[in-house]
Amino acid sequence: MRILLVEDDPDLSRQLKLALADAGYAVDHAADGEEAQFLGETEPYDAVILDLGLPKVDGVSVLERWRRGSVATPVLILTARGAWSEKVAGFDAGADDYLTKPFHTEELLARLRALLRRSAGHAAPSLTCGGLRLDPRAARASVNGEPLRLTSLEYRLLHYMMMHQGRVIGRTELVEHLYDQDFDRDSNTIEVFIGRLRKKLGADRIETVRGLGYRLIPLEGETTG
Repeated sequence: MRILLVEDDPDLSRQLKLALADAGYAVDHAADGEEAQFLGETEPYDAVILDLGLPKVDGVSVLERWRRGSVATPVLILTARGAWSEKVAGFDAGADDYLTKPFHTEELLARLRALLRRSAGHAAPSLTCGGLRLDPRAARASVNGEPLRLTSLEYRLLHYMMMHQGRVIGRTELVEHLYDQDFDRDSNTIEVFIGRLRKKLGADRIETVRGLGYRLIPLEGETTG
């Protein structure tokens, strides 16, 4: 899952980038409103964490421009304590949730998980596909109760496929949501990671749809979660 973090405070940005990466997200960062607006319009993020007090262009204006341009990415806004009018303006501009500074990183991660679940149509905190289970809170996965040992990129790939299970996902889409903008992207590596996941999950859980991409499905006799 790929996140855009928009925050101009260098120390807070470093802290949040590390926490988000540790939680299994690919993270791009923008330090001002102009860069944020451009990235939000041109890159396919799963969610945005948006500070409202930004240089060049304020966060509310950025969000209003995204929504006018039909950018539907879920947005969690960060506001100053006591600035209730900022919260109202943020929601009116199209925000999906808010968090007041200062905050605990764990609360931000929990709100982000909830935002991603809602946007993908999932209600339960854990994701299941037959005997396959993924817990975003702990960044862990298991098959029929047996823990899986996954690299960070294998986990990101599985997480994205489970959020969109049953749908055919093309290699380009997977690349766009697995890596941050600074990563040297190569869609051919997706085949390598798909192969690794098949060895760990069972080959039949990931179906190849020729010419289109891949689809995560439960095994025969299992029900999806």
